[in-house]
Amino acid sequence: MHRKGRATLVLALVAVVGMAFRVSWNALRDVARAIGADSTAALLYPFVVDGLMALALIATLVLVGRDKAFALRVLAAYTVASLVLNYVHGLVPELHGGSVDWGRLADWNPANWALVLLATSLPVGSIYFGSDLVAKVLHHRPTAPAIAEESTETTVKRSTSDLEESTPTPVAAVEAPAALPAPVLVDLEKPIEPVPAGAVAAESTRPRQATGRVPDAARTPRRTRSDDELLDEARSATADWAVDALTAEGIRKAVRTSPAKARVLRETLRAERSADAPVLDEAA
Repeated sequence: MHRKGRATLVLALVAVVGMAFRVSWNALRDVARAIGADSTAALLYPFVVDGLMALALIATLVLVGRDKAFALRVLAAYTVASLVLNYVHGLVPELHGGSVDWGRLADWNPANWALVLLATSLPVGSIYFGSDLVAKVLHHRPTAPAIAEESTETTVKRSTSDLEESTPTPVAAVEAPAALPAPVLVDLEKPIEPVPAGAVAAESTRPRQATGRVPDAARTPRRTRSDDELLDEARSATADWAVDALTAEGIRKAVRTSPAKARVLRETLRAERSADAPVLDEAA
């Protein structure tokens, strides 16, 4: 919306609020005289109620978060209070014109007491809530607009080719790290021979062998055997074994393979032994 259209909208809003205040001002003035206010107090009473409504409305446009919610509650409470007093003024003809300096706001005593309490408490509430709202507005610190943040990010992300002078940043020379010693390859399958106690001092200058678990990268790569090769090795290793001695654990240790493959080899060897047994019996 253009600036001229916004100004027109604000002027129209001010005009509507001014006319509404004039209508409500007549009723609130008569109610104030009915609860015992003098002519000057009755003249100022509408500014106490409807004026705080305008102040709370402005505060809602400035404040944020919990402070804005508080301003909205104050605006709603005083709007309801002004509506109730205007409604009572329309129901009681004796209040019209301000001819009565003191009178009843309702024929039923509990309702009259409640309305008098409401009308007399509004000025005190205006002092408290109005001061609190003004303090919140004065201590409010608006956040930086999003446009400024976007412009800052755009400036940072802008390519160096768009600048007037593009100078490369000098790169500091980095020294090459010293060469690392070659890893020591250890054959875990080879048994370690015990070293005599007297030879420890004499061989202390020699490089110590790695102990514990060796990383996979330092291990000697082993050739992967096929299933047929594993079966041939298992046959050779268990040639003189009895059928009952063909266990998965024994085969695994003999050919150094996994438990799963050892079980497959066990079943294969047992099946071969079972198939060869009838042939041997017939030959005997």
